[in-house]
Amino acid sequence: MPDTLTVTCPMRPAKPAQRRAAAVFSHAQQLGGISAVRPGIGQFCRRIPQGPGEMDGHVQPNAPEHSRQQASQAPRRVHFGDIAPCSLGGQGPVRVSPATIDMYSGFALGWRKLSYPDTHSIGHTFMTPDPQLPTLDAVDLRDRLATGALSAVELARACIARIEAREAEIEAWVWFDAEAVLQQAERLDSLRASGDPLGPLHGLPVGVKDVIDTAGVPTRNGCPIDAGRVPQADADVVVRLKAAGAIMFGKTVTTELAFLHPNKTRNPHNPRHTPGGSSSGSAAAVADGMIPLAIGTQTGGSVVRPASFCGITGFKPSLHAISRHGVLMQSHSLDTVGVFARDPGGAALLATALFEGRPTPAASSAERLHTALADRDRPPVLAFVELPGWDRADRALREAFAAFRAQLGGCVIDADLPGVFGESAAHRAVINTAEMGHYYRRYLEAGADKLGPPTRAAIEEGLQMPAHTYLAALAHQDALGAALEPVFARCDAILCPAALGPAPEGLGSTGDSIFNGLWTMAGTPAITLPLLTAPNGLPMGVQLVGPVGGDLQLLRTARWLWDLVQANGA
Repeated sequence: MPDTLTVTCPMRPAKPAQRRAAAVFSHAQQLGGISAVRPGIGQFCRRIPQGPGEMDGHVQPNAPEHSRQQASQAPRRVHFGDIAPCSLGGQGPVRVSPATIDMYSGFALGWRKLSYPDTHSIGHTFMTPDPQLPTLDAVDLRDRLATGALSAVELARACIARIEAREAEIEAWVWFDAEAVLQQAERLDSLRASGDPLGPLHGLPVGVKDVIDTAGVPTRNGCPIDAGRVPQADADVVVRLKAAGAIMFGKTVTTELAFLHPNKTRNPHNPRHTPGGSSSGSAAAVADGMIPLAIGTQTGGSVVRPASFCGITGFKPSLHAISRHGVLMQSHSLDTVGVFARDPGGAALLATALFEGRPTPAASSAERLHTALADRDRPPVLAFVELPGWDRADRALREAFAAFRAQLGGCVIDADLPGVFGESAAHRAVINTAEMGHYYRRYLEAGADKLGPPTRAAIEEGLQMPAHTYLAALAHQDALGAALEPVFARCDAILCPAALGPAPEGLGSTGDSIFNGLWTMAGTPAITLPLLTAPNGLPMGVQLVGPVGGDLQLLRTARWLWDLVQANGA
């Protein structure tokens, strides 16, 4: 018996659902494989290939407009390759595969496909997911979504397809629910169709680091002690995400308690190399084209370093620029919420929608974005500095950076960091461990044997930290802003590497944050751009740093540098 599926198709469809169902027949005729089309009923017969790559799927009735008889049926679990009754107008059996589920499902036939590796339905058209969609810059995607040239469902399904194809290798996600994603996307498409105002992030998928609370969604903080933890309320940053129209796409992997103990994520450029941390999943998901945007946190170098290692843009704003309420607190003096994107325009789009504090607090997100993306009236002055630890930098990095500086020509000047920064790494470590001992003591008491060695050692050290040592480190931190004023009086931004070199081989360490921690300590905004490549083909980031509160100007400078490099084909 041939594989068949029977559906209802009125001769003169009137309702929207009926018109969509009719469109299925029209499209299927173009593809071929229809055995009969009769008034009221159409029966498709199509041979379905089976083989490697066919996966289990989940199909759910969802046809209140034109299939009332199905409304009482419970969701049915089917497996690709099975014979399953999968019809609306009759009981014709179908051998289930990605193609059949998609061709005869979705909005048109009243079946919502929740998992699909190959093809899917969008509205009343049927097409394979465009694998390039999630890799487009976020500003372009925003414009397409706002005009209706791209639907939120279409983009979401392209991202889901990429995740399903690559997650087994990259392991960027700790929680992901395709059904929940599609429900969000459908609501956003309905909102646009209604003519109501759209948010600045309308329809854009955003990954959220798993130390950021999400209501009703597990937030495990990368720690077995928090297994099963489900927050009752969203963190402030998630509230702002949703209010801006973004799709909360899932929870991305973090190192244990956002510290140094690695988790499972691999670098998309070479799975044998670290993706960096602690925001490893957010960086890897954007770099691999699973999503265009993500959120992370930085206490040392946990946004800028993984972005550099994974070859994307990572932006750490000024301290307190984005609310930390509802985010796992490791160090109140250092913790900063940051963002990931493929380019500085995307980073600016996401960050300006999330800003609450220091950068231009009176401005709207649209006004902030306009400032961040505005053309400069003159080339910026960039001050190159040799950071503490420069002598430890990879030789390939030093050579690539020297060549890059030469290409930039006269817009780069040399500058020296004030001597006080020579002690910043040690003082930052004191603050980090002392405050970590305070906030993480409960984890030590709940089960020290369940913590990784670096986490446990840091908590224990923090609990033993002398008060005078901690207070001296805080005094050092307070002095850094004033110490930088003479440098920023000469330049628009500091130019320096984002890491010691490309991502190190091995997954036992997330790399060294020596080139990032001093900027976290100073509270300054910092952004890395993927502009250099090591001899082994791995990316290396170029870091720009601005004065505290100068986030928008730094983003504008980053965009200028990005556009310059792209225009020159470098």
